[in-house]
Amino acid sequence: MIHIVPATTSHIQAIQEVSALAWPEAFKDILSASQIAYMIEWMYSDASLREQMEEKNHHYFLVTADDQNVGYMSIEHNCENKEKTKIHKLYILPGQQKKGIGRMLIDFALQRAREAGDSAIYLNVNKHNENAISFYHRTGFFLAKEEVNDIGNGYVMDDFVFEKTI
Repeated sequence: MIHIVPATTSHIQAIQEVSALAWPEAFKDILSASQIAYMIEWMYSDASLREQMEEKNHHYFLVTADDQNVGYMSIEHNCENKEKTKIHKLYILPGQQKKGIGRMLIDFALQRAREAGDSAIYLNVNKHNENAISFYHRTGFFLAKEEVNDIGNGYVMDDFVFEKTI
């Protein structure tokens, strides 16, 4: 049975464990090992996750299947005062993909965005992440824009921004 449960700072280690397995697999053909390591530390250190949860209004959710953590998502309602919910993170363990969990998380994000009074959900995806891009197209997202964000240490995030109207 698959469950989506709200995550708190007490779940930081669980989020980090899923990240440590999902990230290298998701980005192995797209980013250098050094950039993957940098981004994991930048986004998933204890301090960073705590700041996201306690100060930046990011709502994390863990996905469990048969009492095992298999994925997570974080969302932020009314992101940048745009009345849209941003999906900041959505990762599923490689062995758990293509089982409907991603679609379940998108539907969950849509439901939460509706409840918050937002008009759309949106997210960034690496321009070379063909699997994720294909998934977002299949779930009704459209390409809204492109952007390049400097993340420090000589690295950038070269992304598409996909959106889905509620």
